[in-house]
Amino acid sequence: MPATSPQTCTPYLPSATPPPSPPVSLNGRANTAADLSVYDYDGRLDMIRQTEYPQLFDPKSLACGEKPQLKTVYLDHGGSTLYATSYIKAHTEAMLLNIPANPHSRHVESMWTQAKIDHTRDQLLNFLGTSAEEYATIFTANATASIRLAAELTPITADGKFCFTRASHTSVVGVRNMVNELGASVCPIEFSEIPDVIAPEATRGTNLLAYPAQCNFSGERFPLDVANKIANTYADTEGHPPWWVLVDAAAYAASSPLNLDQLTAGPDFVALSMYKIFGAPTGLGVLLVRRSSIPYLHPKGYFGGGTVAGVAFDQQWQVYRDDIESRLEDGTLNFQGILSLQHALDAHSRIYHSMENVARHAQSITAYAQVSLRSLTHSNGRLLCEIYGHTSNADYGPTIAFNVKDNSGRFVGFVEVERLAVMAGISLRSGRFCNPGAAQGWLHLPTSELIRHSSMGLVCGDDHDLIEGKPIGALRVSFGAMTSKQDVDVLVEFLKWNFCNHSIMADSVSDMICTTSKDAGKDIHRHKASSLQAEVEDVVIYPIKSCHGWIVPRNMAWEITQYGLRFDRLFVIMRENSTVPMQQKRYPAMALIRPRINAAQSALILEASGHAPVEVSLRPEQLHLEEIQSCVCNSHVQAMRVRLKKISCWLSTVLSVSCYLACDPRLLTSNVKECAQLKLPMDNLHLARPDMSFANQAQILMVTCESAQQVEDWIAQEHCSDTAMDKAELGPMQYRPNIIIKSRSTGTRKIRPFEELGWEAVTINGAKFSVVGPCRRCQMISIHQDSAKRLKEPYSTLARKMRVDGKVVFGVYLNVTNNSDSCLTEHCSTIRSGAVLDVYSS
Repeated sequence: MPATSPQTCTPYLPSATPPPSPPVSLNGRANTAADLSVYDYDGRLDMIRQTEYPQLFDPKSLACGEKPQLKTVYLDHGGSTLYATSYIKAHTEAMLLNIPANPHSRHVESMWTQAKIDHTRDQLLNFLGTSAEEYATIFTANATASIRLAAELTPITADGKFCFTRASHTSVVGVRNMVNELGASVCPIEFSEIPDVIAPEATRGTNLLAYPAQCNFSGERFPLDVANKIANTYADTEGHPPWWVLVDAAAYAASSPLNLDQLTAGPDFVALSMYKIFGAPTGLGVLLVRRSSIPYLHPKGYFGGGTVAGVAFDQQWQVYRDDIESRLEDGTLNFQGILSLQHALDAHSRIYHSMENVARHAQSITAYAQVSLRSLTHSNGRLLCEIYGHTSNADYGPTIAFNVKDNSGRFVGFVEVERLAVMAGISLRSGRFCNPGAAQGWLHLPTSELIRHSSMGLVCGDDHDLIEGKPIGALRVSFGAMTSKQDVDVLVEFLKWNFCNHSIMADSVSDMICTTSKDAGKDIHRHKASSLQAEVEDVVIYPIKSCHGWIVPRNMAWEITQYGLRFDRLFVIMRENSTVPMQQKRYPAMALIRPRINAAQSALILEASGHAPVEVSLRPEQLHLEEIQSCVCNSHVQAMRVRLKKISCWLSTVLSVSCYLACDPRLLTSNVKECAQLKLPMDNLHLARPDMSFANQAQILMVTCESAQQVEDWIAQEHCSDTAMDKAELGPMQYRPNIIIKSRSTGTRKIRPFEELGWEAVTINGAKFSVVGPCRRCQMISIHQDSAKRLKEPYSTLARKMRVDGKVVFGVYLNVTNNSDSCLTEHCSTIRSGAVLDVYSS
């Protein structure tokens, strides 16, 4: 998911002291977090964190010799752990003092590099608890490349099978496509089914069994001795047993010793990732190949530079090198990364002394974390966190997957939790973590549901988190060698402060919400809140999606078209080779681009501080349009690129990224007749969102001044002085609305905060709008629209106060009601500031 850089956040802890946690059962006895100690390397952990991982702290507090202040709480070690300062310094110094060179050459620097690579292989094998006598070390691009290479080397026969267990990473699951091409069978299985699967009576041909040593979703661990059991089962078989074993140890090896030499017969292949263990280098994986299995490997197909002892140009003749490492490592190795690995191993040994110490620490911090999370309850006794796994009948590594529930037992969207965590300076992960089997199992997601979700436009990594109230992913915290008790405490306090005893939405507000319907607003005069008198404060247009808004002058009437307000979200900014428009939450500098419409000249003026303004014509014939593909909210839309180099260069300079302007040319017109004159491609007339601009969910967003004031009051009451913004900054414009309304000064009844959530329809100056539903908000509303700085408010407070079905909301969406032909002809309705608004509700 896109997230704020942790460097801009400070971990937030409320000042109030929480009540003591209730006892939790762990391994059969009652515990509270206070009962558990965290192994801190004999009192050295704080020193290790401050000296080796200063990136965790505010540099000013470190420099002043004060008690270090956390800058970020890093709990995504399953994604990538942190690198040690002494490791990076040692490698940098070595790079400056020596000349690493291509090991395929034969000069002094090349031979020095080759010697270092050989030494690093031995050093790494020793770290993994084995030796060159037992395993060959093949360097690859990453763990995924190691898994693929292992599959290519396995001599699977057409009558054989590829079996992988439920907890397998996507990179393992992907092997099935390779196996399908061989005509072999593919069998997803549970780990408990392995004894039956590998039994002689169930075995035909040559087969591959793959499983993870540790599940990267739940942290569940699995024995490393499966290959040993296979060897015993087929002890009387000549040659290699009919089952080959691939162990994905990328997650496991980061916090536990492999000790492969303790196995009588180890796995044929072990896949590893170096940055998972040491934080760097990225782009370097390892495949361990058991030497006793080498004679039975499938012959290599492709060969690259350095892998052959001889090769002919005009005949199918090549001779592979004798040593397995050279034979399998295609092309030039990542020799600089491998040389850095030596310093990583040295630093790891110097800091932690042994992998056993790291394992002891990981086990203790995980126990402390899971007890702390299980102890979080609402005042009615309901658990705050639903944890997947970590039961007493299985072994688990330092990874905890969970979801948050409100005090009525309903799930809170994991995307909403992650967004708040980012603002609090907490780095965790959300989604399904590239582990389809474990995710489907723990979340009870049958494949039929996944297929249905895909047909709805959902993709991995988007903002969808709850479907019909059910989570389709989870939150994951994972711990590393340097994780501290304080890190866990900050996470726990964050969850307690933001979610304990908070309903998804207060009942009084929840009752207001209208039922969204395709028929909403059709019988618009049936219900009228006649005593409520409101008026339009401002009309705001966003000519470029995600850029600053332009307030329509108060004396100007603005057209309402069949797509919403004219020129609203007319343009988007696209990166080269991307189909998704750029968004302010990823590129905050977009807030600094201030569009201004010159209606008299049919031009859009773009302004940004420090840059000369540039003008974009609003006449389609002057934009040199070229059709491109684009997607908005997972819906395919067809857009047109603006082929004006001057505009592209201006945007690229302001945003410091190569980009260009694109538009929906339909929005350059006022009615269907004008649109027809554009002679657009036929596909443009049959879009998935035929009545929508580039807006996300609906044509128009409306907010009330009263609701914005209520949020400001909440923030003031909670004394968030570190993130408070003045009234002008926290006003309605912070929510990026199209229409801002307020109570009329002469009205007999004023608008109540959030009352708009219960409205079904409104009319403004004769124009009719149906209320589609509440607007789901993201952290974009906490980007300062004048400075582009990321702030915690108002999103942080909204997330605690205003959630509907687990999602943060503010404002309501409107669609133009098509019960009139006014938008289809030359005569369009208009809206202006000061116009009276009539409300319709049940």
